[in-house]
Amino acid sequence: MDVIVNSFVNFLQIYSYILIGRILLTWFPNIDWFQQPWATISQLTDPYLDIFRRFIPPLAGIDFSPIVAILLLNVAQAVAQSALGALV
Repeated sequence: MDVIVNSFVNFLQIYSYILIGRILLTWFPNIDWFQQPWATISQLTDPYLDIFRRFIPPLAGIDFSPIVAILLLNVAQAVAQSALGALV
């Protein structure tokens, strides 16, 4: 069981890095999101980010939904790690 939980924690860690990379890449307006590898990154992260974009509108032109998305991902990772600690 701890292999599954550990794999899930590792997946969340890698996904967090990809998500942060996607957010940082939005600062570069020259990126064509329809070209590879950007299209793959966009396909991996946009469905998750769109969940938060629906409920958190931009304030003063700044999109705060990625911050909430990363925080929720970190909470899920912490919960999974504490569950892993409880199993051991």
